[in-house]
Amino acid sequence: MLSFLNPKNLVILRRVRQEARRLGVAPAALPSDVVAALMLPQLDMAKWGLVPNSEVSAERYVDPSLQVVVTAAREGNWEPAAGRLEETWGDWEARVLVVRALAEVAVQDDTWLRAWQAARPDDPGHAVVQAQTLVIVAWQVRGAQRAVNTTGEQFAGFHRVLVEARSAALTAAAEAPEDPTPWSIHVNLARGLSYHHEDFAAVWDQLIARDPLHHVGHLHALQYWCAKWAGSHDLMTDFATRVAATSPRLAVLPLIAAFEHDDELWSSPSVLTALDVVQARLASEDSNTILTRNERGWVIHTLLPNKRFDEAVVQFRALGPHADGEPWSMHEKPRLWFLKSRVDACKGARQRV
Repeated sequence: MLSFLNPKNLVILRRVRQEARRLGVAPAALPSDVVAALMLPQLDMAKWGLVPNSEVSAERYVDPSLQVVVTAAREGNWEPAAGRLEETWGDWEARVLVVRALAEVAVQDDTWLRAWQAARPDDPGHAVVQAQTLVIVAWQVRGAQRAVNTTGEQFAGFHRVLVEARSAALTAAAEAPEDPTPWSIHVNLARGLSYHHEDFAAVWDQLIARDPLHHVGHLHALQYWCAKWAGSHDLMTDFATRVAATSPRLAVLPLIAAFEHDDELWSSPSVLTALDVVQARLASEDSNTILTRNERGWVIHTLLPNKRFDEAVVQFRALGPHADGEPWSMHEKPRLWFLKSRVDACKGARQRV
């Protein structure tokens, strides 16, 4: 349940179990607020310039201007979506985020997307949203369990929908030849379809020909090169190290690779070098997107085992109440992990505001 909690802390574990029995639920079903009150020291977070625990949320934060578009799509109105997506042309990082947000709506109800297709059949916007929608559906069909716990029926459905997604991505790429977004989607689905390295390289070349520093595309590629997919620890680490050297925008990759590999890499020279590069870039970053929140999360996750607590507090200060990014989102109780990590940073920090 609380995998980040020291198992020797029997007093806290006993409190959690007792509260679970009192409420008649399993310990894992306890709300994060309840668990946090039982296991975390009651610190005044304002002393470190941090928001109170009560204000922290793991719910996905969406930029208000994008939320207007998302709401309109949910209500069946496709025009704001088409207009917003058109505005992202050339800003490929923003385009990925808008496509993803719209696809998440279409997964629930694609009536508005089909109306958009009917009204503007030649508009490349709906094609790329359709491709991303199918990728999300495919992963929902597969489920989040490990391969050994995934049924043959789930795998068959996963593969079938990914083949549809590939066709949609190729269509989107043909309708907007300069857009790297369909190729980023293709890079993502390539690992699910177990592309051979040569076939993956062909897709990868198409992506970087359009945007050599495509952030999300590189994150997808890192997963492809993981041992759990089509690569190995060495291939993944080599890829992360090479691309991180090309631009500060990609320096976060060795931090994620260390997480995918093992904890012994947290203090390796390549990871520490990348850590400093990412922090220097984030120091001048004024945007607040899920991508930057992910980066700050990975920075914190690397700083803490290296006992660089003051720097971790700086990143928590920048995150404010948002616990929706990685690596927190990868845990069964993201908000609780976020709060626990904040406590660790504050307890170790030497400086207060």
